[in-house]
Amino acid sequence: MKIGFDAKRAFNNYTGLGNYSRFIIDALLKFAPENEYFAFTPQNKSSQQGNTWAEKHQNLRICLPSIKKFKALWRSYLIKNDFKKYGIQVFHGLSNEIPFGLKNKKVKTVVTIHDLIFERYPKLYPPFDRLIYQIKFRKACKQADKVIAISEQTKRDIIDYYKIDADKIAVVYQDCDESFHHLLESDSISAVLKKYEIQKKYILCIATFTERKNQLLLLKAFHKLHLSDYELVLVGGKSAYQTRLEDYIQEHKLSNVKIFNKVPFSDLPALYQGANLFVYPSFFEGFGIPIVEALHSGVPVIAATGSCLEEAGGNGALYANPEDVNDLSSKILQVLSNKNLQKRMVIEGQKHIEQFSSKNIAQQLQAIYKELAQVVISEK
Repeated sequence: MKIGFDAKRAFNNYTGLGNYSRFIIDALLKFAPENEYFAFTPQNKSSQQGNTWAEKHQNLRICLPSIKKFKALWRSYLIKNDFKKYGIQVFHGLSNEIPFGLKNKKVKTVVTIHDLIFERYPKLYPPFDRLIYQIKFRKACKQADKVIAISEQTKRDIIDYYKIDADKIAVVYQDCDESFHHLLESDSISAVLKKYEIQKKYILCIATFTERKNQLLLLKAFHKLHLSDYELVLVGGKSAYQTRLEDYIQEHKLSNVKIFNKVPFSDLPALYQGANLFVYPSFFEGFGIPIVEALHSGVPVIAATGSCLEEAGGNGALYANPEDVNDLSSKILQVLSNKNLQKRMVIEGQKHIEQFSSKNIAQQLQAIYKELAQVVISEK
């Protein structure tokens, strides 16, 4: 089969959507090498930023726009002219959208929808951005031949908000970057902890600093417990919400809380593996990759109820009400005070993440592509 990807995020984004795009392409290249793969991207910044991800894949063809001045137009409309040129049979939009006007083309389409948080929490998004997302996401779900949801929660939202037939939607999970799969030597972990001056046992939370991620609840729970033997380490991108956290820290004179911005990706595995507990109190997520990263790292996890985080953590985590500081603080104390519980959570977490393996994901996607490609053949 000849499979095309909307690979804009794979080449130009180094956070969530970019990580997902690279994970999917890597998995298919490794475990379904019999296909031909074409990565369509309006530009390729990877080599400029020292990222050689694409260069290691000799059997991945990179397709850049033939019209240099209209890259956005090419990605949304004109890209379909290139599908015939390359003989694309199935095109997979990896980041919530597919080109317009493909319904009558001899190319079957798949779109991955990561979440519809902008529909559920509209006040968190600028009105214009929300309108653009609504147009693109809804149209992609209606026009695509198959919709991939990254969790059962996202599938339910697609059905509820866009009235898409459940049979058209397949839930295909994802895994985290392979760097989290490998346990580090203790010296390597110690070096990273020394870099950030982490000198005690610590509770870790890695998430963008936004109201939805709910770090303030974690801060209040940590304060309530008076854990003088522990530090709370918060890692994330800086925002206005961080000011609220800093104000709370100053008001209550919490000297054992550390906040870090712009932490290199290469330091994250050590920060996870050095932690005694990972807490992710987010109100709502499409999936919850940081939970999977923590489970791979052999760290007990506490997450929030109310969205898909129980799918990400399974029996490898405990879950607390994201609006109840007493519930969260009691769960934290329950884990930190019980070594047997910690060991059991780690073991259960390792079992749970087996379903997220790249081989498993590649096999599921390959089956979807094959079914769609057969439809193309039968229509000729």
